[in-house]
Amino acid sequence: MIVTNHYKNVLLIGTSHIAKESVDKINEAFKEIHPDIICVELDHKRLHGLVSGEKPDRSFRQGIKKYGFQGYMFALIAGYIQEKLGNIVDMKPGSDMLAAVNLARTNGKKLELIDQDIDITLRNFSRNFTWKEKFRIVGDILKAPFSKQQKIDLSKIPKDELIQKLMGDLKSRYPSIHKVIVEDRNVVMAKNIYQLMSKNPDKKILAVIGAGHEKEILRLLKLEDFRRDKVR
Repeated sequence: MIVTNHYKNVLLIGTSHIAKESVDKINEAFKEIHPDIICVELDHKRLHGLVSGEKPDRSFRQGIKKYGFQGYMFALIAGYIQEKLGNIVDMKPGSDMLAAVNLARTNGKKLELIDQDIDITLRNFSRNFTWKEKFRIVGDILKAPFSKQQKIDLSKIPKDELIQKLMGDLKSRYPSIHKVIVEDRNVVMAKNIYQLMSKNPDKKILAVIGAGHEKEILRLLKLEDFRRDKVR
């Protein structure tokens, strides 16, 4: 029996984008519930990149023009870190989402992309990242080699307690980053999931999302004021 969060006709699977355990968990959930619809934490650009293997255009001039300097740098750094961590566990970043996409396609299931357009996220990052947070992140980088780091098994999905701690630390130290990367996207994904639930009440929906989004999206789906607002 899989351990997951569910609400009405949707089941949420929280994953790590570089953990083999994520792929196993998705396959197990698919076999157990036989969903009619599979949702993934992707937009069209990121889906194309995963399926084709093509890397996004990160040329300096084009990137600055599209995302702003800060959004461009965030995309470069985040991509580099994910790639390095993926190499450690021999997993390509996004393998969890690609596994869900392939399950939908090979089994004739409807695939839905529920995340916000990556261009919007990166532009919002450029507009909202504060100077205070810029100085703070430099200090954190300089202190990192001397701090005691908790060892994390990258091949597994982090435990809920660790996820909540990391999300809390991010929100406390970098509120603008947390809002753009986590909070705003939670609302977008919850809205898209809720619309699918409402339009397909007799269909089983499997939503594959990053573990850091799972708890809050479930809370939003159960929140009456949120649901009322989304059906207006």
